Amino acid sequence: MRVGILALLHESNTFISEPTTFEAFERDWLFTGEQVRKQIADTHHEVAGFFKGLEDYEQAITAVPLFAARTTPYGPITEEAFSQLVELLLTELKKAMPLDGLLVAPHGATVSEAFPDADGYWLTRVREVVGNDIPIIGTLDPHANLSTDMVKSCNALIAYRSNPHLDQFKVGRDAALMMGNTLAGKITPMMSAALPPVAISIQKQETTAEPCLSLYKVANEQLSQPNVLSNSVMLGFPYADVEEMGSAFIVVTNNDDQLGEDLVLELSDYLWEHREKFDGDLLSINECLEQCRTLDGPICLLDMGDNVGGGSTADGTLLLHAIEDDPPGKSFICLYDPETVEQLNGLSPGDSAKITVGGKTDDLHGEPWTGDVKIIGFYDGKFTESKPRHGGMTNCDQGPTVVVETDHGTTIMITSRRQFPFSISQLTTFDIQPSDYHILVAKGVNAPIAAYQPVCNNMLRVNTPGVTTADMRHLHYENRRDPLYPLEDDFDPQRTTWLV
Repeated sequence: MRVGILALLHESNTFISEPTTFEAFERDWLFTGEQVRKQIADTHHEVAGFFKGLEDYEQAITAVPLFAARTTPYGPITEEAFSQLVELLLTELKKAMPLDGLLVAPHGATVSEAFPDADGYWLTRVREVVGNDIPIIGTLDPHANLSTDMVKSCNALIAYRSNPHLDQFKVGRDAALMMGNTLAGKITPMMSAALPPVAISIQKQETTAEPCLSLYKVANEQLSQPNVLSNSVMLGFPYADVEEMGSAFIVVTNNDDQLGEDLVLELSDYLWEHREKFDGDLLSINECLEQCRTLDGPICLLDMGDNVGGGSTADGTLLLHAIEDDPPGKSFICLYDPETVEQLNGLSPGDSAKITVGGKTDDLHGEPWTGDVKIIGFYDGKFTESKPRHGGMTNCDQGPTVVVETDHGTTIMITSRRQFPFSISQLTTFDIQPSDYHILVAKGVNAPIAAYQPVCNNMLRVNTPGVTTADMRHLHYENRRDPLYPLEDDFDPQRTTWLV
């Protein structure tokens, strides 16, 4: 038996005016054929889990790698780029036919200029190519904004259960084993889904903390029921202004639609009953810095408004300005600014320079910071991560990197490429020791926690403004569901829950 493997992943922030281009994928992941296996099989990604699950299955199944594309979250994919990606994906798929099954890895929050539900579009095209008799089983990021087309195109979809995403490999392997059992005739996966009218605050999406901890407890209890093959919680991605934006639930049963519907409604009812717990409680910059003066360090300040994993610019300066204006202790921050890296090229460690850094991508994340700095070091920006971390990556490249220190002792790492802070190796590889600092700024909300919690005594989420603001009330939606809690709160949830 032959099972094809496809992946097209992008988390698209529609509040960013600059789009994601085809070249962005070329700089990150754009693999076909055996290059997919060569580049990904040894990572912690779900595609690596696909390979492992097929290899481990009790009957012989040949993995047929076809296509894998991914790049850092940013604005919607251009119409031209998305067309190129889909046509390349479909070309590889058609060349490989006939297949007995397909394992797919959409993200679930991909938006293109032409298709708001980009994941649903390419999955529909795939289903049209292979027909209705071939099982399609896939994975989803729990930040997916689940759509009807995603569900109808696949026999089963399974989301990661952890945020930060540490179980991507396991979920990919689980999907592959489900495929094996499907092809062997042991199970007939049937998928039910519900979209309750609740958008979960990004601040409340850490799965090892309340309120998610209790929600996942309810979900885990369902897994013990006969004929339940899997269930998934979609926490949603609030930075994609699409009709499906918000939470969703999936239950995959062994040929029992009614059971699946009952269980997704049980999860939906639980979320609605506890909806107020999933709304954010937000701390300002000043409130967080005041707490830093009394808390034990190192303290990780999570810059929620400049969340690189949510598509933001990575050059927000609001926390840098506040720290420099009244330093609460020795601090570290990373900023994306290829212009400043180029400016400093040619100097040497120990040299002094005046720089104007950050705040150059837009006017939403603070003004550029100007000041005198001392050069600490120049680096190629490449680092590795051996442990499972958010995104499943092992080899990273943030481009030529300069580390400088301000007169107040703040360390600024300046990169040539946007890099979300999922790994403490991003610091230690370049001779930055977390224990030397009172404050470590990480531009994220939940993704950095797995890396930073082991080296920090405290974690504070900062309600900074920006394209990834944690306060959804500050985002100007035009296409979302209405009503949707917490943006509306006086309506009947039973009449507004979508069933798929």
